[in-house]
Amino acid sequence: MTSTNEAYRRAANSPTARRAAEAAKDFGDDASEFASDVARKAGKQFSRAQDMAADAYEEVHEATKEYPHIALALAAGLGFLIGVMVSGRR
Repeated sequence: MTSTNEAYRRAANSPTARRAAEAAKDFGDDASEFASDVARKAGKQFSRAQDMAADAYEEVHEATKEYPHIALALAAGLGFLIGVMVSGRR
């Protein structure tokens, strides 16, 4: 058994094993950096989309205050269309 253990130790300490370990560490570092970049960019895009949604909501809210009759007509029309689609599936 001792000779087997010694063979494993020599193989682990060989230059090839050290290079493989360094390559694996470099790959892990690169993957971590890539994941951080993706997370940062996704966060920026989410924030941007959230701002756009808030702006769109405010515009629609102001438009309904200015033109309530049009807002009621749109709501009635959409309600009718949704009712037709739901009842048509039965």
